[in-house]
Amino acid sequence: MFVARGVKTDHKDLIHDVAFDYYGTRMATCSSDQTVRVWELDAQAGNWNCMANWKAHSGSVWKVTWANPEYGQVIATCSFDRTAAVWEEVVGEGSIGDRVSATHWVKRTTLVDSRTSVTDVKFAPRYLGLVLATCSADGFVRIYEAPDVMNLTQWSLQYEIPVKLSCSCIAWNPTYPRHFAPMIAVGIDESTPEVPKVMIYEFNENLRRWNRIESLKDITDPVNDLSFAPNLGRSHHLLGVATKDLKVVSLEPTMVEDDNQVPSSNKVTTRTIAQCSDHNSTVWRVAWNVTGTILASSGDDGCVRLWKGNYMGNWRCVSILRGDGTQATVEPTSAAASATSPVGSFGNSRFMKLGAAAALKQDVVWH
Repeated sequence: MFVARGVKTDHKDLIHDVAFDYYGTRMATCSSDQTVRVWELDAQAGNWNCMANWKAHSGSVWKVTWANPEYGQVIATCSFDRTAAVWEEVVGEGSIGDRVSATHWVKRTTLVDSRTSVTDVKFAPRYLGLVLATCSADGFVRIYEAPDVMNLTQWSLQYEIPVKLSCSCIAWNPTYPRHFAPMIAVGIDESTPEVPKVMIYEFNENLRRWNRIESLKDITDPVNDLSFAPNLGRSHHLLGVATKDLKVVSLEPTMVEDDNQVPSSNKVTTRTIAQCSDHNSTVWRVAWNVTGTILASSGDDGCVRLWKGNYMGNWRCVSILRGDGTQATVEPTSAAASATSPVGSFGNSRFMKLGAAAALKQDVVWH
C-alpha cells in the first residue's frame, strides 16, 4: 500500500534532485532557482516542513547528497556554476521566511577544480571516511577527502581520474572492502553510439590509484543515473542503469588476493540481466532498497516502478506508483523485464504484489 503526500516546495524553477538522509526523516531538494531546501518529517501529521532554505550557487543546482550522520548534518551540492560545495548545519539562530529557526546551514568549503559544469556529487561509503566524489562535463572524476572530520573547511583533492568523456553521474559501490575493493561507476552522456556509456573503476591499494577495469559496451544511450545495489552476500555486484530504458547489469569480479590478503580484481565479467522498457520513455533516476532486492525507477511517463528479481535472475515490475499518488495495477502479462540471461524467460514462476505477501501461508518464490 502506498501513501502519497504532495509537498509544496516553493521552488521557483525546475527541481533537479531530491535526497533523503540516512534515517529517511529529513529531505533536501535543489533546483534551477539556485536554492537548496531542507525538509523535516512531522511523523504524527505525516507532513514535510521546510526547516531551511538558502541560495547555494550562482547557477542551476544539479544534485544534492547527505553524508553519513556519523559526521554530523552535512550535505554536498554541485552546480552549473562549475563548483561543488559542502554545507553543515550548526546550532544558532536562523530564519525561514518570517520564522526563526534554532539552527542554520553554513558553507564549509567550495570545490573549484572543475573547468565546466559539475554534474554529480556523492559521498563515499562510511568505511572510507569522509570522502566526496564529483564528476564533471570536462571528463574528470575528482575525489576529495576531509582529513579532519571536525574541520570541514579543509578538503584535499586526493585523486583526479581522467575519464576523457563528458560525465553525467557517478555511483559508489557500498559493499564493505573486506569482500571487494572500493569501486565506482561513471555514467557518460555522450550521444555517439561507439562511445562506452558506463565506466567501472576500482581502487588498487598497492598502487594507490583508481584503475578502469571495465567499460559496459552494450549500453549505447546516454546515461542519466547509476546505482549499485547493497550487497548482503552475493558473489557479484548489481548495477542499475537509467538510460532511454532501465537496465540491470551484473558484475562478477575475478577474485585475486593481494599481498595484504584483501580480495582484489583486475577485471569483472559483465552481463545485462534485465532490460525493462515499461516506462516507454526516458528513465531518469534509479535507487535500490536497503537490502538490494528491489529497484525503483522513475521516468518521463510520470510513474515510479518497483522491480524485483527472483533466485533464477528473472526480473519483473511488481508495483507502479503514478505521479498523482495513485497506485496502478500491474498486469500479469506485462512482464516488461526482458532479461538477457540464460534463464531470461519467466516460465511458470509465480508473481505477487509485495503488499500481499504477508497474508500467504506458503513459501514465496520472490525474495
